[in-house]
Amino acid sequence: MKRRAVPFRLPVLAQDVLLGLVVAVMQVQGNAAKPPEGASRPLTDLGNLGYVLLAVSGLVLVARRRWPASVFSTTALASLAYYTIGFPDGPGWIALFVALYTLTAYGDGRRSLVIAGVGITVLTTGWLIAAAGIEPAAAIGWVFFRIAASVMAAALGESARSRRVIAAEAQERALQAERTREEEARARVDAERLRIAREVHDTVAHAIAIINVQAGVTAYVLDKRPERARDALVAIEQTSAQALHEMRAILGVLRDSDNGRVPHPGLGQINELTTVAREAGLDIKLEVSSSVAPLPSAVDNTAYRILQESITNVIRHVGPTRVTVALDYGTDVLEVRVADEGGWDAAVRRDATRPDAPAGHRAGIVTGGLAEPGRGIVGMRERCGLLGGELTAGPRSCGGFEVKARLPLAPAGTVHS
Repeated sequence: MKRRAVPFRLPVLAQDVLLGLVVAVMQVQGNAAKPPEGASRPLTDLGNLGYVLLAVSGLVLVARRRWPASVFSTTALASLAYYTIGFPDGPGWIALFVALYTLTAYGDGRRSLVIAGVGITVLTTGWLIAAAGIEPAAAIGWVFFRIAASVMAAALGESARSRRVIAAEAQERALQAERTREEEARARVDAERLRIAREVHDTVAHAIAIINVQAGVTAYVLDKRPERARDALVAIEQTSAQALHEMRAILGVLRDSDNGRVPHPGLGQINELTTVAREAGLDIKLEVSSSVAPLPSAVDNTAYRILQESITNVIRHVGPTRVTVALDYGTDVLEVRVADEGGWDAAVRRDATRPDAPAGHRAGIVTGGLAEPGRGIVGMRERCGLLGGELTAGPRSCGGFEVKARLPLAPAGTVHS
């Protein structure tokens, strides 16, 4: 197995120390080796001040990243002093150019550019004044070279800083986009988990309620009316088979990538739903508006689940009673209403309280129609809310309980002309 090559890089401080030493040596060596020109001062004048200025302006680069403005000021003052005193014009400007580049490359943008601009202006003025009457006259070209090189060093530093800022912003945008994608994926997973939970709740709650009632009927009539017990057992078999089929369809999306292979239940199955409810003891009256229009699949499934949950609640909490199921198809909204008439008559209550009455009937009397609250109404409200609709549920003034839902046939916010 080949080992991955890791590039060797000196620490930042070591790089700056090495740079400062190299620049200081180059400036001192380059100016010392240059033949004297005209009336220029030797570097050894004034206590070797020329050598000191060249060395200091180079060595100060060690701190260029930490204090870029101070390092630039130091090299600029050293350059002004060097050329004002009249030392020979050689490569004594290397440190200045490096300091200018560092100032704009590692500075904060606008402030660094202002400092660089003011510094270059002061340097230009000082260099031109110091070069007045220079001999030979052609040597003035080095002054303009220093001015142009200073501007170029500052521009290169600003360009490097801009590229670094743009790269950092692009990386931040990429990270933000990745976080957004992850959040959207989590939201989709949560929404699908909630949808599956609602489907499972509605399917299981309805099936268990029907099976519980039919099992109670079977136990009650097993000895007296065997043929009625047989019918109840058939109803239990059919209800459990239907529940298993729906559960396989719901949970199949967790295993298969083809999520649309089994259609969701809809109002097309309302006859089967009311038939099962009648077998559980409800007297169902179905009222449908004369104009039945095709529904969006989401509205169709939601309306069916609201009917299923409402009928299940009647079976669980009330028992045999009259129930009105109304569907009103409007131009832009579907209204669903499920209303029951509440408690049974006295004869039924007396019969249900006998010790040998069906278990489901006795439970309805003992609880007075107020079984332990569950998630049914909350789930129905959530389903309506997802479509931009509304649901109300509560006791009726004339007795019983009513669930009313309004489901828009178009997404919320759509304007109809």
